[in-house]
Amino acid sequence: MPLTRRLFLGALASAGIGSLLLALCACILAAPLFDNWREAAFDELVQVAPPVSGQVVVVEIDDASLAHFGPWPWARTRLAALLTRIADARPRAVGIDILLAGPDRYGREALGQQLGDEAHALYGALPDGDGRLTKAIGAAPTVLSALLADQATASPPQVPILLQGEPPKLVPWTSAGAVQPLEVLSSVAAGMGVGSLSGDERGVVRQVPLFALAASVPVPGLAAETLRVAEQAGSFILIGEGPSLAIGGHAIPLTPDSQLRFRPSPSSHWGERSLSAEAILDGEVPPQRLAGKIVLLGGSAPALGALRATAASPVAPSVQIEADALETILSERVPLRPSRAGWIEGAAFVLLALAGALSGASLTPLRALAVTAGSSLAWTGATIAVFRQWDWLVDSVLPPLAALVSLIAAAAHAAIVQRRQAAGIRRRFEQHLAPELVARIVERPDLVRFSGERREVTALFTDIEGFTALTERLDAERLVALLDAYFSGIADIVVRHGGMIDKFVGDAAHCLFNAPLDLPDHPRQALTAAQEIIAFSRTFAARTDVAAAGLGRTRIGLECGDAVVGDVGMGSKLDYTAHGTAVNMAARLEAINKDFGTDICIGPNAGARLADAELRALGPVELRGLGPVQVFTVAP
Repeated sequence: MPLTRRLFLGALASAGIGSLLLALCACILAAPLFDNWREAAFDELVQVAPPVSGQVVVVEIDDASLAHFGPWPWARTRLAALLTRIADARPRAVGIDILLAGPDRYGREALGQQLGDEAHALYGALPDGDGRLTKAIGAAPTVLSALLADQATASPPQVPILLQGEPPKLVPWTSAGAVQPLEVLSSVAAGMGVGSLSGDERGVVRQVPLFALAASVPVPGLAAETLRVAEQAGSFILIGEGPSLAIGGHAIPLTPDSQLRFRPSPSSHWGERSLSAEAILDGEVPPQRLAGKIVLLGGSAPALGALRATAASPVAPSVQIEADALETILSERVPLRPSRAGWIEGAAFVLLALAGALSGASLTPLRALAVTAGSSLAWTGATIAVFRQWDWLVDSVLPPLAALVSLIAAAAHAAIVQRRQAAGIRRRFEQHLAPELVARIVERPDLVRFSGERREVTALFTDIEGFTALTERLDAERLVALLDAYFSGIADIVVRHGGMIDKFVGDAAHCLFNAPLDLPDHPRQALTAAQEIIAFSRTFAARTDVAAAGLGRTRIGLECGDAVVGDVGMGSKLDYTAHGTAVNMAARLEAINKDFGTDICIGPNAGARLADAELRALGPVELRGLGPVQVFTVAP
């Protein structure tokens, strides 16, 4: 494999691996931020077209109800009247998202304790609010709410759970106990569910518990228990394969934390399923509006303190959140993070990061950006399609970000490499080639095969006659200054005609034409340069200071032919030069000028490429190591 290709592939691999590692480190450091972005992306997905079954009705204790019937908390008699109205409509089930712990604060027992035994008889005729509420709860299949507590409490009632298959590994929400409804109320209720909700670090609620552990006892979530009662299911069925939770005719996929990610609805949708408690108590709601429905009763007024932030609303009543959870279950489109999501996302991370790294290292900025953006958009589109088809939540944020970080890192690496390469090329060629040629090589390093190539060149060698004697006559400082001025003139001529200065050796200049870049009609360009060098050297030698030194005449050898050109040397000591018969012959031809008394000797190949009218044949000449060759000079 050529050296340049090995270097390129090595740099490409280095940029790809380095960029991938950089992307990995950046993503690990910014993991919390990425988690927020990922959840925000999931929020956008799950909000699209929130399910509407028409089976769920929310009865809200709203601001209008409080304004009409007085501030919260209400007497249990009023709650009993509200539940009686709901029960009379014959709903499938009623879920109460209000904690009914302790006795009625407006009832006989509570007021008697507040006022003392002396006044207890005066309030004996007060209505029994808890008794009426107990009767109302028993009039319909009703589920009461409990809240998880940090302190140990009495164990909640056992929940009927059947196991099908191997028990899954679950780590549900766990607490030391639960604040439960008043015992007389829960004794007639059809069930009890956890109404507690947990949010993220910003307080956003995205999940409701399907099950939680209170005092080591499994307790269903309020939405799950309300659905079980509505389905008239005698128990929950925990299915190990999957795993999933069966509630009547509905199967809900289970996550390890046993929580349900619901599809949140915006406040603009709540009016379609919500009724005011005021309207029901005033008899303004026809019974058929609630008949056969799953009814959730809760507070939406800020005074009840049951407002939480969701992905769709910053102030969602908890009863609306439970309604969203029920609608999600009934739709059978439950958003789920599949167990293999981590492997899928990890593979996408690596592939997209490599795509970004390789694109940044090997393509132009616009093409690299297009490739990275295209692959990222393809991944994002795939995650959206997967969600629409299977309701799977797969990270659409981190893999594209990894691609972007890798692209930036690889592009930066490539830019540094290119700058170093450009600086190296300039150092090697700026004194040997015309500036415009150096600029071309810097822009397109692939134009030059530094590792070596065979190409036709015209070699031009110069030498100063009698230079050895001159070095003995002049002091070092004056000799160096004279050579600097002499070589500067020769270099200007060679570069102006498209040639390059291979090297200066003593008093000799070794020049090449048609290397490293193609030069049309390079033998003629070399001959023209040789003639100008002879004219320059005569003028230079005639200068007063140079004539006093006794600078000899310049002799030139010129030949054309195939040669191997490329970098020769080791380590940082590389020299771009040429090797071949034409190069050796040019050196020999320069030397035989003294035999013919000529200034320029031209070899047979170069002579064949130039017009006969311009040249004069000197005859065949025996060149050491090359045999007899036809030699030409410039015609007078």
